[in-house]
Amino acid sequence: MLWDDALLDAQKVIQLNPSSHIGYKLEHAAFHGAQRYDEAIAAFKMMLSKLDNAPDTETRKLRQQYSSPSEVDRAIRKVIDAKLDNAPLRALDTATGFLCDRETQIRTFKTSIEYKELVLSTITHRDIQMKHIEEVVMMYFQYVMLSHRWEGKEPLLQDIQGKDVYKLDPVGGIKKLQSFCKTARDLGYRWAWSDTCCIDKSVDVELQASVKSMFAWYHHSALTVVYLSDVPPLSKPGALGKSAWNTRGWTVQEFLAPRVILFYQNDWTPYLDDRTPNHKDSVAIMQELEDATGIDRRAVVAFRPGMRNAREKLQWASTRITTLQEDIAYSLFGVFGVRLHVDYSEKKQNALGRLLQEIIAQSGDITALDWVGKSSEFNSCLPADITSYEAPPCKLSPPSEDEIQSSVSSLRSVVDLQSASQLYETLDYLSTPRFTHRRLHLPCIVFPVIEARRKPGHDQNTYTYEVKSDGLCNLDITTEDKFTPFSPARPPPAWQTILLVRPWSRHLLGLHDTADHMQSVDNWSAPESSLHDSPAAQTGPIYSDSDSRALRLIVNLGQPFSAFLLARQRDGEFKRIASDHDIIAQVKDMASISYLADIRTLEVL
Repeated sequence: MLWDDALLDAQKVIQLNPSSHIGYKLEHAAFHGAQRYDEAIAAFKMMLSKLDNAPDTETRKLRQQYSSPSEVDRAIRKVIDAKLDNAPLRALDTATGFLCDRETQIRTFKTSIEYKELVLSTITHRDIQMKHIEEVVMMYFQYVMLSHRWEGKEPLLQDIQGKDVYKLDPVGGIKKLQSFCKTARDLGYRWAWSDTCCIDKSVDVELQASVKSMFAWYHHSALTVVYLSDVPPLSKPGALGKSAWNTRGWTVQEFLAPRVILFYQNDWTPYLDDRTPNHKDSVAIMQELEDATGIDRRAVVAFRPGMRNAREKLQWASTRITTLQEDIAYSLFGVFGVRLHVDYSEKKQNALGRLLQEIIAQSGDITALDWVGKSSEFNSCLPADITSYEAPPCKLSPPSEDEIQSSVSSLRSVVDLQSASQLYETLDYLSTPRFTHRRLHLPCIVFPVIEARRKPGHDQNTYTYEVKSDGLCNLDITTEDKFTPFSPARPPPAWQTILLVRPWSRHLLGLHDTADHMQSVDNWSAPESSLHDSPAAQTGPIYSDSDSRALRLIVNLGQPFSAFLLARQRDGEFKRIASDHDIIAQVKDMASISYLADIRTLEVL
């Protein structure tokens, strides 16, 4: 009532002097106080026009104290666009139950009290308060993502478009969608997103954009709700790990990407009645998730997409399933931080092959080539199925520092240092692996096979060969591929060549220098000058750091390694012969490595 009185007073001032800005300024304040926002903005615009048209300069200068509503609107729209760049293309309005695209969301915002309050609090300042605008926009457009597994008939976009989801028949997927929207609304969020109905899957451009952007949407969400439909109320710890939600391919990114996540049981109560605002802060729940998925809980809490530890990430997804076979690869695009074309007619091997090709091409990391199983039609060095990554990668124990130092010392008297250094330089300048038109250009150390003798086996579907190669110890290889045995006495056809190769990885050059170990805690008590002044240092041979690096490299190359078996094709390219187990090779004589090393980049189909 006081604001009504103030409005009457303001209107009297306008009547007394219609050309003055003062009455409209008072009217704006009265309307604002009475929360009559549209009229307050109209009065403010009138005030600005009076200032612009004032007869005296001093009054016109007062206009500089304010921003116009149009200027503020442009500034707000700029912030909205930036915010929605990382938001879904559509979202459900939890207040009305209607599905909205971005422009509808923006129109809804512009009719809201939040928008009008923002405009009114901003126009009264010459310098637009961008920080305040960003805070209001961020709060209004916060959204909640749903992570769940599809069951039976889920509502599609066409089923809910133009309808109030709260008024639909609450059966099956509709009931789940209604409960999700209500949960998001009760938590204070205006917008909610579900993959079942917020993507128009009939429009290829939108489907492409959604699959490529989904990881970012989950990451930028205010909250991700995980609905465990098979976990009943009052469940005991361990139910999360047994949920079928943990078997699905897409759910990997759906719990890695978000910063805030809440797990709900099938009656939409918090899992384990844990009322923590963020279940990523719950040690018990994160430990349970780690036990179920094998993903370190610290990685779950602070995950960052990228190529780092590629082989481990592939193992995370190796036991999971997707309804559409290509999705097992597409669901990992965000985890690895890649944006590739989506084509739901390309089949699983092609989709997975393109992903693995991109990982190797971008990172140079060859651990993605570490698998056992069947070769892909995409490229024989890649697996046909992600399940080939289920077994942990082959890990061979490296020698201890004492063992390295001992081997280096023994090699100094038997290895030509010039040859060793040349080997180091050759490997140092070797290019990283790369793909071109599905062909892998693989830098490697080559060991030609001189004899392959077939051994009797019990499995009719596999063949076991005893393989001999110059420079390597003999080894047995079991494979589904059949090739003609050969020996020096019975050589293979001229075009057929079988190679054992060691794929080259630059990490083999990253051995610690001796100088690094001289600075360890154990050696701090011995000053560097006293080591140089010792009798042994004065009388013994002097070796450069490059010599030491070269010798350490030879020691490293002398350790057992995971090898590939390659068969030359008639056109000169090679194919990998897949094995049912890791092929672990061992050089016969460490001292001869620098002479025997045949370094090449092979093209593998």
